[in-house]
Amino acid sequence: MRLGALLVQSGAIDEETLATVLAARLGLERTNVRDLSPEQAALDLLPEPVARASQVIPVRLHGDVLEVASADPTDEQCDMLKSLTGHRILLTVATASEISRLVDASYRVLSGVDRFVKAFQADDLRRAIPTGNDDEPDAAGDDAPIVRVVGLMITQALRDRASDIHIEPQERRVRVRFRIDGALHEAIELPAAMGPALVSRLKIMATLNIVERRRPQDGQISLELDGRTIDMRLSVLPTIHGEKCVIRLLDTNRAALPLRALGMPSETFTSFSKMIRNPFGMVLCAGPTGSGKTTTLYAALAELNQADRNITTIEDPVEYVFDGINQISVSDQSGMTFASGLKSILRQDPDIILVGEIRDAETARVAVQSALTGHFVLSTVHGTDAVAALHRLLDMGIESFLIASSILAVVGQRLVRRSCSVCQVAYEPTPEEITFYLESGGAPKDVFMKGEGCTFCAETGFQDRIGVYELLRVTPELKRLVVGWATQEELRDLAVSQGMRTLLTEAISLVERDVTTIAEVIRSIYSL
Repeated sequence: MRLGALLVQSGAIDEETLATVLAARLGLERTNVRDLSPEQAALDLLPEPVARASQVIPVRLHGDVLEVASADPTDEQCDMLKSLTGHRILLTVATASEISRLVDASYRVLSGVDRFVKAFQADDLRRAIPTGNDDEPDAAGDDAPIVRVVGLMITQALRDRASDIHIEPQERRVRVRFRIDGALHEAIELPAAMGPALVSRLKIMATLNIVERRRPQDGQISLELDGRTIDMRLSVLPTIHGEKCVIRLLDTNRAALPLRALGMPSETFTSFSKMIRNPFGMVLCAGPTGSGKTTTLYAALAELNQADRNITTIEDPVEYVFDGINQISVSDQSGMTFASGLKSILRQDPDIILVGEIRDAETARVAVQSALTGHFVLSTVHGTDAVAALHRLLDMGIESFLIASSILAVVGQRLVRRSCSVCQVAYEPTPEEITFYLESGGAPKDVFMKGEGCTFCAETGFQDRIGVYELLRVTPELKRLVVGWATQEELRDLAVSQGMRTLLTEAISLVERDVTTIAEVIRSIYSL
């Protein structure tokens, strides 16, 4: 590792400063990433593995001169690129993260899928005479066309930071979509004839029944890809045009985010940090599916993970692996449920317990009792906001006095997409959006910003997501209302009067700071 990279890794200097200093010292141009849209002719001159390993990206051809952006420009690198491409090289300077994102965005592995589709269709012609196994792909060979298509699909999804892959049979095509930053984007179209073979290949990988096509099936897949262990959950559902597959991607090697990196406002961060350091009691995260609840709990665990504490989790499934924490996965086959697992954990002398989700009354009751008997419990509940989570427990039949006595705080949360900082431009929101913004308490603004779409954000205008949080502290006054079965409105009014900032208020503040757009807030949070 070169000195510059070591300095960045140690925190002694940031990437932007390093790139600026390098450019000035070497007399090279500091490339503006906003202007980078690599030409296909330039990309074709340098294989992706070389670009990725060398931290370079070919940008454009000027006659016989190839312009290349580099994170570490040297004479040796210039000579190597000249030898590989047969062109004179013009080096410019960019940061390593900029190069990495551009390589991911520019070298689309799915662009090579056409040749495997043609090979599959050629195989179909050779199998013109039915054999009784037409729907089953030649899965034994790793070079079989359908195997390569599935591999390319998963690789591209991971590079695009997708959380899910949707494979949807239609009447005349198979549509493949990726869920990126909470929104679905079409990735590729495949011939309808490939649908059954795709499903069969995935079923084989998940050891499911490839003959059964009329019932839903669920399975798990684990594989090594790009040096990472990837766990996948496969759901197969029969539709009128064939079986639809959804693959949930879980990168078990990805490190948990530090609590400070979640994006909590400073006051919320300070209060939440204090809450999770209580020796007993319960802290809940509330929100719909995909709102980042598990990420928040994992960040809390990372803060609490010390040698003098016995921390045990029960999850469905284990999404990230912690060193020094005992993690248990729910298993229908072995009868390990959240409730039964939690009862067993209590016999293991735990200090801190994480319950992946409170789904039923039995789990809720055991979790509450655990919090009341000297353990600190972290868990999640499906609910629209923090107040709704308390009523969810009441609806499960948990006595109000137990809820009031055991729960310290509830974090309500959502995820909203960040406007891409690379392609952000001024825009005019619709009159309806302006009205919503002002009625929600937004400060008047002359200029609103949004991403217009670029290579970095895959033309979506958004890059990554940020959490929106509200922290409901169960104060003595709130406890009295909970015990008296107060309505959600009464609980929320009291919490706001005591300083709680609601999800909508926090989301509008992100619009004020041009972090996201009014339309994105409406999409993610307006249901409140």
